[in-house]
Amino acid sequence: MIRIRHLTLALLAIAPAAAFAQDAPDPYTTQTTAAEADTATSDGAKRFAVVGGYSLSEPTRNPQIGDSRAQLDGDGAATLSASYYVTDNIAVEAWGAVDKFGHRVNIDGQKAGSVEAQPYAVSGQYHFGNAGQTVRPYVGLGYYQTNFDGESTIESGALAGQRLAVESPEGAIASAGVDVKLSPSWFARADMRYLQGKSDVMLDGANAGEAELNPVMLGIGLGARF
Repeated sequence: MIRIRHLTLALLAIAPAAAFAQDAPDPYTTQTTAAEADTATSDGAKRFAVVGGYSLSEPTRNPQIGDSRAQLDGDGAATLSASYYVTDNIAVEAWGAVDKFGHRVNIDGQKAGSVEAQPYAVSGQYHFGNAGQTVRPYVGLGYYQTNFDGESTIESGALAGQRLAVESPEGAIASAGVDVKLSPSWFARADMRYLQGKSDVMLDGANAGEAELNPVMLGIGLGARF
C-alpha cells in the first residue's frame, strides 16, 4: 500500500504540469504555419505506439485459504505495451508485465508464504481528442490472464508443511490514462488498470479456497509513436 501511495503522489505531481501544458498554446493544433500543419498531419499518420513503464499492483480483496483469511502485499514490476491505432481515436493494445510481481502472503499478520504473478492483457482503447494535442486522456476495456507461479510456504508459518498452489485467473480489465506529448514522436504516460477475476487456491493438491484479488495497478511510462 505504501508503494501505491508513493506512485499516486507522483501522478498527482504530474497533473499540474499536464494541465499547464493543456492550457498553453498547442503548436500541433494551432496550425498557423505550413510546417505546423505538416507536423500535425504526420502525427495522425503514426499508427504504432510502444510504451515501456513501471507499475505497482495492489490487491483489493483478501483470499480465503483453508480456514484463514489471507492478505497479499502489493509489489512493483516493469511493463511493456504495444498499440495499433485503427483510427486516430481507436487503438488495440497488447500489454503485459515484463517481470513478475512478488506478493507476500500474510495470515494473522504474519508471513505464511509468497506467490509471483505475471499478467497479460489485450484491450480496445478510445483516445479522446486528436493526435496533435499535448494532453490526451484515454479509456480502455479488454481481457486479461495472470500466470501465478513460485508459490511457497515458510516452515514456521500458518501454512507450514503444506504445498501451496494458485490457479491462473482470467477476466475483464479496465484501464484509464493520459498521454502527455513531449515531441512529435515521444510521450509520457500515466495509467491505472483494474483486473477482475478469481481462481482456486490449492493446499497439497486439494481445493482450499478461492482467490479473488481484483488488483488495482498504477503505472508510469515513456512511449514512442511511429
